[in-house]
Amino acid sequence: MSEVITTETIAKAMDYGTYRTLVQDKIANNQSTGTNHSESTVGYTALNEKRMKRLDKTVKLLPETIAKLIAIKTPQIWLVLTEGWCGDAAQSMPVMAKMAAENPNIELKVLLRDENLDVIDEFLTNGGRSIPKLILLEKETQNVLASWGPQPMELRALFLEAKKSPDFDYPEFQKKIQLWYTKDKAISIQQEILGNL
Repeated sequence: MSEVITTETIAKAMDYGTYRTLVQDKIANNQSTGTNHSESTVGYTALNEKRMKRLDKTVKLLPETIAKLIAIKTPQIWLVLTEGWCGDAAQSMPVMAKMAAENPNIELKVLLRDENLDVIDEFLTNGGRSIPKLILLEKETQNVLASWGPQPMELRALFLEAKKSPDFDYPEFQKKIQLWYTKDKAISIQQEILGNL
């Protein structure tokens, strides 16, 4: 059981539709979620909004994903920590939303990471506040069942390997990340989340 995920924490989380509207409103005001409203951060947020809009329409769930989701009988909360500027979140949030929509026993809730550092600090990735971070909770007890994120394992391994190079260029690597997601078609995200159920 998490010491920081309380009934109050879950009550302040928003649903996916509210999160999407928040990101759109921020862009309209030349801002992003979080505290960094630099031109590049706002630009990433606008690009991610376009990606999420496209993926909301095009993500296809595998038949085995749907079957496993439908089989869940105990109510769960899928709590996601994210920010609008995060490229990995733009790729995975629509998948999580589509998965949660398959079963009324799954409730997808969203928290902004920078407003909930106590929560993300319980779910660090290699010591960092990497997002998105999906925390699967049993709804009644709020017991943590599992967590996933910030990226599919194969992509994470590619990133960590690339980062070792003294010539590592993150903006250039971001292009490779997006190509990887396009080629994968959300299959890895589905399989890895299902592996935690």
